[in-house]
Amino acid sequence: MKKSDYTIIENRLLARNTYMMVLRGDSTQFTAPGQFMNVSVEGFYLRRPISVCDWSPSTVTMIYKTVGRGTEKMAALKEGTVLNILTGLGNGYDLSPSGDRPVLIGGGAGIPPLFRLAKELIREGKKPQVILGYNSKDEIFFEDEFIAIGADVTVTTADGSVGIKGFVTDALKQMEGLTYFYACGPIPMLKAICTGTDLDGQLSLEERMGCGFGACMGCTVITASGAKRVCKDGPVFRREELGW
Repeated sequence: MKKSDYTIIENRLLARNTYMMVLRGDSTQFTAPGQFMNVSVEGFYLRRPISVCDWSPSTVTMIYKTVGRGTEKMAALKEGTVLNILTGLGNGYDLSPSGDRPVLIGGGAGIPPLFRLAKELIREGKKPQVILGYNSKDEIFFEDEFIAIGADVTVTTADGSVGIKGFVTDALKQMEGLTYFYACGPIPMLKAICTGTDLDGQLSLEERMGCGFGACMGCTVITASGAKRVCKDGPVFRREELGW
């Protein structure tokens, strides 16, 4: 973990209530896709935990939804604003068990960390299948970006306005020859994935966090090996750890 100042170089609307922020600053603390950072927002006591979408040697990209006053204030921040951020938090995904044809499953705000994961899997010569789940057409973001890096993308919408009508599990049922799964999204979606497939996999949990580095115990969940802190021991857990 490292605390550093970052300068906003881009902050724009991608889809309904969804923004992309690109920051200039040190990215050396990020070692695996799926890690997150904790953003200090002026006027708010608690930092905002945001997953990392991508990074370069001098920039970090995050995608976030406006779900409260803190993220609404983030959406109004201008280029040149300096933010204090805790970086390199969490464990991230392990690529080693992926096999040749893993499936990456993201729902809404759970989609961003899968982008860097897809890039690294493709770099290793794997052929990731990507399922992106949204409620409706106006919430779709980053479909083209996944396609541009060479991922095979399937879109689902709950209202049927684009792609497969239904949920990510409906798309998963139609796929064959998969070797492993990686998922990120709301708990009901993650549980449905585990119920709907026998594949081994890893899941990134979305939990409310106080400190973001394991001190407050506010994001504790019960696993097969006892109580774990999502921010410190996760946010990524193997399927068998969760007992779903």
